[in-house]
Amino acid sequence: MADDLVQFEKAGDEAQVEPGPGDTAAGSAPNATALISDIHANLEALTTVLADIEKRGISRILCLGDIIGYGPDPCACIDLVAQKCEWALMGNHDFAVLYEPTSFNPSAESAAFWTRQQFELEKDPVARRKRWEYLGNLKIRERIGNALYVHASPRRPINEYIFPDDVITAPSKMAQIFDRIEHRCFVGHTHVAGVFTDEPDFYPPADLDGTYHFSEREKCIINPGSVGQPRDRDPRASYAVLFPDRVEFVRIAYDIQAVIDKVKKIDDLSDFLGLRLLEGR
Repeated sequence: MADDLVQFEKAGDEAQVEPGPGDTAAGSAPNATALISDIHANLEALTTVLADIEKRGISRILCLGDIIGYGPDPCACIDLVAQKCEWALMGNHDFAVLYEPTSFNPSAESAAFWTRQQFELEKDPVARRKRWEYLGNLKIRERIGNALYVHASPRRPINEYIFPDDVITAPSKMAQIFDRIEHRCFVGHTHVAGVFTDEPDFYPPADLDGTYHFSEREKCIINPGSVGQPRDRDPRASYAVLFPDRVEFVRIAYDIQAVIDKVKKIDDLSDFLGLRLLEGR
């Protein structure tokens, strides 16, 4: 873990940070909360995002799940999330490593079994136990005021996808989901950043100039995108900053090639899991 912290400090010094909405000078940002999701054992992306969050003076971080799965650094990522996040949710890949990877494609299934093996190969029994206990105690959902936090959806919090196209192709599904929301909901899972409203409609961050302002008259579902495996054709790591009146989306470049090189050295991980990061898919 000491080496992981060194890498985190290094990321803070060297990261090429893309300016985004809500950039603040170093210092305290007491009203801001960073929302991260779908890290997928991508340490380079996670350390870069954490460094950017620290630069903005944000001390509160929440994780919407899928800390592990797919990527080459599961132990380091779960250790950092446990250290840096106030709490984290159970994602379907976290669940798969803890239990079984049901309905996974071959590359995802192989990655889940390999990740489990990395946990078991830990020589320090205390560290090994702490990781398994942390994974097993991940929350399924969290409520804060009138806001609900889940990994996937209010109906099936671990594994139901809410896709942007659902506002057109599955209006009854969207209506049922919004019926379960008091005012706001925060999800991950699809790896696509944006805002759903109960019109219903979906707005990618570009259509919002990077910022969505809350309205008392409008229910919303907000996805901060994926830290470690974006799927919106933008390869930069994605996260969001939550304020009392708005949410701001942030994209930041990181060393993708370093992740690709790690994946290629691991026989149980498909090379595709690294190469897809170049295209954000």
